[in-house]
Amino acid sequence: MTTEPEYCVVMTTFANEEVGKKIIHSLIEKRLAACVQVQAIESYYHWDGKVNQDQEKLVMIKTTVALYGEVEAEILANHDYDTPEIVQLPVTAGFADYLNWIKAECKS
Repeated sequence: MTTEPEYCVVMTTFANEEVGKKIIHSLIEKRLAACVQVQAIESYYHWDGKVNQDQEKLVMIKTTVALYGEVEAEILANHDYDTPEIVQLPVTAGFADYLNWIKAECKS
């Protein structure tokens, strides 16, 4: 019997530090995420018919599948991109104590 994942990692990116901090603090304060990690990245992509290269920050948001819709809405409400990356990756396995911590820290 297969069960649906209960936990997920939501990924987004930002280039503007103020925008990024606003998103991150909002997610943590509203208990939509247990943990948010940020890493500097270099992004290459097609946009408006040309290849772009930007210095961005990759955001990895640890949360529950049940909260994904609220996480997405919070990112969209605070982001300055026309089409921000918002991708949900399921967590199919993990250290039970860590997963229980995510559940405890995120609102139910």
